[in-house]
Amino acid sequence: MCLAIPSKITEIENEMATIDVDGVRREASLLLLADAQVGDFVIVHAGFAIQKIDEAAAQETLELLRSAAEVYEAQFKKP
Repeated sequence: MCLAIPSKITEIENEMATIDVDGVRREASLLLLADAQVGDFVIVHAGFAIQKIDEAAAQETLELLRSAAEVYEAQFKKP
């Protein structure tokens, strides 16, 4: 199973992007997306940006993931 988390492109150099998710930065290849730009939200799989998504959908997905993490922590976190 694969979980794709929307990531925002913060920098582009050559065919590589620096992406950010809640302050966590990673590198991703842009070889599969011809029109990616700084500020775009992308879905990354195996180190490659594979799809652009609009900001509203990205923010909604990120909020749902944060909510799921909070529920998990509340139920499974040991005292």
